[in-house]
Amino acid sequence: MLGAFANAFRTPDLRRKLLFVLLIIAIFRLGSQVPAPGVNVANVQQCLADVENQGIYTMINLFSGGALLQLTIFALGIMPYITASIILQLLVVVIPRLEALKAEGQAGQTKITQYTRYLTLGLALLQATGIVALARSGNLLTQCDLNLLHSDSTGTFLMMVITMTAGTAVIMWLGELITDRGIGNGMSILIFTQVIATFPSSLWQVQVTQGWVTFGIVMAIGLAIIAAVIFIEQAQRRIPVQYARRMVGRKMFGGSSTYIPLKVNQAGIIPVIFASSLLYLPAMLVQFNQGSSNAVMTFINDYFVTGDHPLYMTIYFLLIIFFAYFYVSITFNPQEVADNMKKYGGFIPGIRAGKPTENYLAYVISRITFPGALYLGIISLIPLVAFVLIGANQNFPFGGTSILIMVGVALDTVKQIESQLQQRNYEGFLN
Repeated sequence: MLGAFANAFRTPDLRRKLLFVLLIIAIFRLGSQVPAPGVNVANVQQCLADVENQGIYTMINLFSGGALLQLTIFALGIMPYITASIILQLLVVVIPRLEALKAEGQAGQTKITQYTRYLTLGLALLQATGIVALARSGNLLTQCDLNLLHSDSTGTFLMMVITMTAGTAVIMWLGELITDRGIGNGMSILIFTQVIATFPSSLWQVQVTQGWVTFGIVMAIGLAIIAAVIFIEQAQRRIPVQYARRMVGRKMFGGSSTYIPLKVNQAGIIPVIFASSLLYLPAMLVQFNQGSSNAVMTFINDYFVTGDHPLYMTIYFLLIIFFAYFYVSITFNPQEVADNMKKYGGFIPGIRAGKPTENYLAYVISRITFPGALYLGIISLIPLVAFVLIGANQNFPFGGTSILIMVGVALDTVKQIESQLQQRNYEGFLN
């Protein structure tokens, strides 16, 4: 990995792209530290020092790099865009108009991207309204009695909501700049930046609270987890495909062999986000009904808020497996793949074209999704188990969403750098 970056910096074109990406990242992190207008910075910092970063906003704060609880102009981070992208992907399967747009190719995808931007701004407006309302009422950091805002007037409220929503629009623009002029997927790199921003402090917090021995154990376990994640993320089942020769006019086409790569973790990190978001709903219900002593609220508070109860872990694990199968089923269509293969004269050796190919692909994807879902569930449970065993906070650095994002984005970016290096050094292939 380091060698790829070193070689990239020796290439003038790639060096300019990498420096441009670093510039955008610096601007992004700067915006994550600038407080929104109306925020009482001194009181916010005092509250953050007194209250641990736990609660229903753990996932959102992860994607904001700690900017959410500081109420900065980039407080919402990339989370509205992620949510909008997931919603559009689901709606493509449900709404025929969106499915037709997807089938149109690049033009249709551009239209879907435009819809994603509009939905992102709508979600950002809703999230900003909720966060500012919680900050004004004192429920954002429930264990702190200080006023987080200088004023609770309507003007201040609207100004903060507009600022945070505009910040989300700027984040989308920065991500698209990286995609167009830099290297890698811009949104993924911004997510990586926000996650990695909180990683050193979370790791050092383990040393401060647990000592050097536990810190060393955590580091050893962390390296093993990273190695396992890299292995699984790159693992794939390759289904061989052969194309028959066919005559078109006076030219012969086909006769080539290729394969369909089916990743073990075909669903990516989406199942973890789905399951985490769903399990935050009960905690949010308790947050808005503080002081209520009915049996339902007591049950939710005991089993679904802290995340250290076996019932919570079991439901979390099962939800990840369910959403892994669900997401794969809507993103990989065996019938569509089988029809495309038949249309262009392709076939799987030993499998007849058409319906038998569709059934075979459905069987393989079902079998390969199971270990991938187990892998996601186990990785996601690591921070919850660590919270119980060593008393680390729920932002345990090695495990869950943070490791999946960091390793996945890093691998993808390195692959793109190596690909561009190979294109610029083709002489080696000729020799």
